[in-house]
Amino acid sequence: MDPTTDNAAPTGDPAAARAALEALRAEIAKAVVGQDPAVTGLVVALLCRGHVLLEGVPGVAKTLLIRSLAAALELDTKRVQFTPDLMPSDVTGSLVYDARTAEFSFQPGPVFTNLLLADEINRTPPKTQSSLLEAMEERQVTVDGTPRALPDPFLVAATQNPVEYEGTYPLPEAQLDRFLLKLTIPLPSRQDEIDVLTRHAQGFDPRDLRAAGVRPVATAADLEAARRAVAATTVFPEITAYVVDVCRATRESPSLTLGVSPRGATALLATARAWAWLTGRDYVIPDDVKALALPTLRHRIQLRPEAEMEGVTADSVINAVLSHVPVPR
Repeated sequence: MDPTTDNAAPTGDPAAARAALEALRAEIAKAVVGQDPAVTGLVVALLCRGHVLLEGVPGVAKTLLIRSLAAALELDTKRVQFTPDLMPSDVTGSLVYDARTAEFSFQPGPVFTNLLLADEINRTPPKTQSSLLEAMEERQVTVDGTPRALPDPFLVAATQNPVEYEGTYPLPEAQLDRFLLKLTIPLPSRQDEIDVLTRHAQGFDPRDLRAAGVRPVATAADLEAARRAVAATTVFPEITAYVVDVCRATRESPSLTLGVSPRGATALLATARAWAWLTGRDYVIPDDVKALALPTLRHRIQLRPEAEMEGVTADSVINAVLSHVPVPR
C-alpha cells in the first residue's frame, strides 16, 4: 500500500513529545477522577487544532478538567459563563476610549487565551454564539475592521447541559460542525465517586490545583512537536477510502435527515491520525477510525423525529454503520 503523508518533516523529538502528552493523563488524575476518555479527546483536539463540545450534567468536573489540562500543559485558560445578556464584545473584546490620550484602544476579551471554557454555550443568543465562529475557524477576531490573531495553541471547550433545555438556544448545524469532537462526560462510577468524596474529606480544594500536586508535564513546544509528528503519520489509500465509506453510509441511513459532510470525513481522518500516533504507531489502521468515530461524528448527524421517538440515538446509528461498512484488510 502506498502511503499518503504530508511533506513536512517532523522536528524535535516525537518520542519525548508523546511521553509528555501521555503523562498528562496521570497528572490530571490528581485533580479529576475517572475521566480518561475526555482527557484523551481534549489532547486529540489540541493535536488536530480543533475544538471540543463537552456535554454532561452539572457537577461532573467539566471546568476542573479544563483547568487541570491547562495547568498540566502550562497554558493560559479563561472561562466565560454564557448567559442570555452576554454580548459578542464580552467575548471578543472591544475598543475603549482613553480620555487621557483622546484615542480608542483595543481591550482584549477572554477569547485571547489558549484554552477557553465556554460554559453553557447554548444559554446565550445566536448573535453571541456566532462571535466564536471566526475565532474557532480563522483563529482571529475582527474588531472595527482590524483582524487580531489569537494565541497558539487555541482551543474552545464549550459545555452543554443535556437535561435542561428551557431558555436555551440550540447551536445551529453550521456551528456544531465547527467542533472537532463532541465528548460526553458521564456521571462517575460508584467507586470513582467514593474516591472524589475521600479526596474532599482529606482537604482537596478544586480551586488550588498546585496544592493538589498538578504540575506542568508538557509544554506548547511538546505540543508543536507532536503536531508535526502527527502530520507525518502514514495514511494508506485503503484507510482514506474506509473513512469516506463510513461517512457516505450515514447519508444513506433511513434514521437520519442529515448525514456526515465532507468536512466531517476530513475531521475523522485527522482524529484517527492523531489517535494512531498517540498509541505509538506511525500509520493509521481501521481500529483508529472506529475508536474516534463516535466523538467525531455524533454531533454532525441529525435524527429523523420518528427515529428519535423509537429510541434511536446518534451513537447507535454510527455503531450500526461501523458494523456494516466493510473493513479494509
